[in-house]
Amino acid sequence: MTSPLELLIVLAVVAGLVLFVSAPLRRASSEAEESAGVAELEAAREAKLRELRDAELDHRTGKLSDEDYAELDSSLRAEAIEILNGLDRERERSLPSPGS
Repeated sequence: MTSPLELLIVLAVVAGLVLFVSAPLRRASSEAEESAGVAELEAAREAKLRELRDAELDHRTGKLSDEDYAELDSSLRAEAIEILNGLDRERERSLPSPGS
């Protein structure tokens, strides 16, 4: 017959093994979430660049006045800068820390 102390020791060892074996899986899951964030921001960056090019083309073809183009260009560039800053932050978070 096993004592409660022996059962507790066995459970502690099994829990430790489970944590040890599952560590790479937990790390991979976290890295996948981070790379998904980077991929989403990169897609937003590409979309914003297309918007900027489209606005420039519309201005050159006369569909946008100088004033409208200046206003639109300014707001699109501000949004692009926000996306780029977010991309930088996300990439910095995904870098391994110096102690790792």
